[in-house]
Amino acid sequence: MSEQASAPLPPAAPAFIHLHLHSEFSIADSTIGIKPLVGKIRELGMPAVAVNDICNVFALVKFYKAAQGAGIKPICGSDLTIAGDKTDDPQSQVT
Repeated sequence: MSEQASAPLPPAAPAFIHLHLHSEFSIADSTIGIKPLVGKIRELGMPAVAVNDICNVFALVKFYKAAQGAGIKPICGSDLTIAGDKTDDPQSQVT
């Protein structure tokens, strides 16, 4: 790990944190790669970022390690679709 990657983040005023991003692992919805995302977040001086992929957590380990290595707090989640008890029940979206 380089000295630059472990240096503290510059203060952002006001602090802004993306709390809902889909990565390349939300195949039908996004093309954002984990490394470019973490690089851009660091460049912008954001202290944290969330990745909430659609119905999976495939990016979790890669995202967590990349963010931690760049001094950024990773916030992990997933957008889930919950089916009702019966076939004709409406689906619910949970993040």
